[in-house]
Amino acid sequence: MKKFFRSLVTFFAGVCFAVGLTLAGMTMPSKVIAFLDVTGGQWDPSLMFVMIGAIGVYSIMFHFIKPNMDKPLYSTKFRLPTRLKVDLPMVTGAAMFGAGWGIGGFCPGPAIATASLLDMRTLVFVACMTVGMYLAFVIQPLIPNIMYRNE
Repeated sequence: MKKFFRSLVTFFAGVCFAVGLTLAGMTMPSKVIAFLDVTGGQWDPSLMFVMIGAIGVYSIMFHFIKPNMDKPLYSTKFRLPTRLKVDLPMVTGAAMFGAGWGIGGFCPGPAIATASLLDMRTLVFVACMTVGMYLAFVIQPLIPNIMYRNE
């Protein structure tokens, strides 16, 4: 029964996330590209408010929940980042993520939410993103530990 409720909570969290992305316009590549076009005269700052709102809600909830709970409701522990220093693999990955976001107009969450509309461009983007994630999974163990500053 606990597994059912965990799946139900996960499902509703995903629906809430997808609806929020759609209402905010983050599933429209044209809106995302207009946000990234800070020098072309067509800049649309509205997504900045979406990001600030999301960060604000998350920060408040995290700092309220974490001190009062030993673990999340449906997990054995909180999974927080352990690598805290900036290193070459992180900068390279961030640059590649930014390039993909700028070229495609999607980041992973909105792309997956929009894929449900079965738009061919979105499906191609999600397929290529999946291949990229798989390649990263294959390549990451090949990166020497010396490249990571805090390991």
